[in-house]
Amino acid sequence: MQGRRTDGSGKGVPGLVTTIEAFDDLDLDEDIPVEPGLARRIEITLDEAAAGQRLDRALASALPDLSRVRIQAMLAEGRVTRDGVQIADASAKARAGQHIVIDIPPPVAAIPQPQDIPLTIVFEDDEMLVIDKPAGLVVHPGAGNPDGTLVNALLAYCGDQLSGIGGVRRPGIVHRLDKDTSGLMVVAKTDRAHAALSAQLQSRTLKRIYTAVVWGKPMPPTGRIEGNIGRRPNDRKRMALLPHGGRPAVTHFRTLRSYKTASVVECRLETGRTHQIRVHMAHIGHPLVGDPAYGLKRLPKDAPALAKSLPRQALHATQVTFLHPLTNMEMCYSSPVANDIAELIASLT
Repeated sequence: MQGRRTDGSGKGVPGLVTTIEAFDDLDLDEDIPVEPGLARRIEITLDEAAAGQRLDRALASALPDLSRVRIQAMLAEGRVTRDGVQIADASAKARAGQHIVIDIPPPVAAIPQPQDIPLTIVFEDDEMLVIDKPAGLVVHPGAGNPDGTLVNALLAYCGDQLSGIGGVRRPGIVHRLDKDTSGLMVVAKTDRAHAALSAQLQSRTLKRIYTAVVWGKPMPPTGRIEGNIGRRPNDRKRMALLPHGGRPAVTHFRTLRSYKTASVVECRLETGRTHQIRVHMAHIGHPLVGDPAYGLKRLPKDAPALAKSLPRQALHATQVTFLHPLTNMEMCYSSPVANDIAELIASLT
């Protein structure tokens, strides 16, 4: 269905965390908004693995939720004590047995401002919208992306009509797509629509189908991938299948076409975890073409130039099906793959 464009006017952890106060979720999943007002205190006793390291490096290794830059900033702000004495020197040598206390101020959620960013709207009524999101557009403001997001565009287009259930940083957002994943998203205008659509997401009656280009030829050509997904202990920006912890995740895949070096697959989600398709397909040995985080380290020599140069993961949200939150009528919308993915597929032999 054609949309219309609106121009609109861990391993080697050098320490033992002994106390964490007023802090809800160490995982900091991207799908969970951080609300303001939760200050936290972290206490850590350094062990032998930390001895001799720079203090900022030792703390960053022990506390993967905090970047080294963030730790350096808190040291400079006087928010860190060592054995009861304030310390500001990030290069100070850590010693085993030192007791470190970090007082982290409550996060402050910036209120997104309307920005005139064009939207491709596939469906709209008084309750909701279906958006065809381009690759490169972040869904909501966050670290490193304070503006220029889909939320900023929606605020400009919808004004105060957007549902507030998602919080001030994510009004109307029922589910997310990664920045570099293109395709269909459902957005709620009213609170009742948001509640109804979120319930469908939880009950798995809001169904999503993706088209992906993956390296190799999956064998068998269809299958079910199941495994808990969570953040890697040593790299909090990347996800992985975890033997313990994480969240249950299930992806069904079906090979549509296979070529010499790559295949086009359809992926249906039972769950919607961060990076789910990318992690699951990489887990079975067929990572997405162009994926900077989970892709192949060494590309096939005979791969087409487009496959070698694609600047983002070849993943497009092709179809979404749901029950209208007011009428309960089944709605189904489709989107052809984005131009760069279409050109990539055309280049395969």
